Amino acid sequence: MKREDLHIVNVRKEVVATSQLLSKKALMAGSWGNVSARIDKDSYAITPSGHSYETLTPDDIIIVNREGVKMTGNSYPSTETKLHVAIYKKFPEAGAVIHTHSIFACTMAVLRHDLPPIIEDTAQVVGGSVDCAAYAMPGTEELAQNVLLALGKKRAAFMANHGVVCWGCDMKEAYMTAELVEKAAEIYCTAASLGGAKELSKKDVEVMHKFYVEHYFKRQRGEE
Repeated sequence: MKREDLHIVNVRKEVVATSQLLSKKALMAGSWGNVSARIDKDSYAITPSGHSYETLTPDDIIIVNREGVKMTGNSYPSTETKLHVAIYKKFPEAGAVIHTHSIFACTMAVLRHDLPPIIEDTAQVVGGSVDCAAYAMPGTEELAQNVLLALGKKRAAFMANHGVVCWGCDMKEAYMTAELVEKAAEIYCTAASLGGAKELSKKDVEVMHKFYVEHYFKRQRGEE
């Protein structure tokens, strides 16, 4: 097998493994939500539309080009392919994108409420608040553009009445970000019943995010 073919196989396996882990952790249910990974600068692997994660296999993962057009695969790519492609184009460092329908993130999304930076780990990774994108129908270019606006330079955004999308430099980071956002959303909702959470300062968030990007991310991977 050629090296490039082996790389595609491994990327597809990673997309499947992450999708099934997200489903097992109840961050996604049924066939809703989607996961993708960058293969190279011009192509991405993404979950198929309407396929249960329980029975997903690497052969089911669709390969699309940088315009979101299917290159290989036996099914339709995720309805949110436009969203994933838009994120990869805006963030060249993005290696993976995860869109989930987790409970507390969806709670924030249906409230159309931004999540302020209230807990250090999430603030470090995301880079500030998790803002809610204006509503648009699923799968549309309008939704993709609304999400890019809500993301700004950060790594997560809510999608009004829909869910949350996160990206990372690799799949591990994208998955971690999805988990951290869900945890922070739960803490925020719980704190609301006890008088409300207190926000971290903008300056502190900037310092922590800079440290995460320049050092802590590397330490997590044994590179520093």
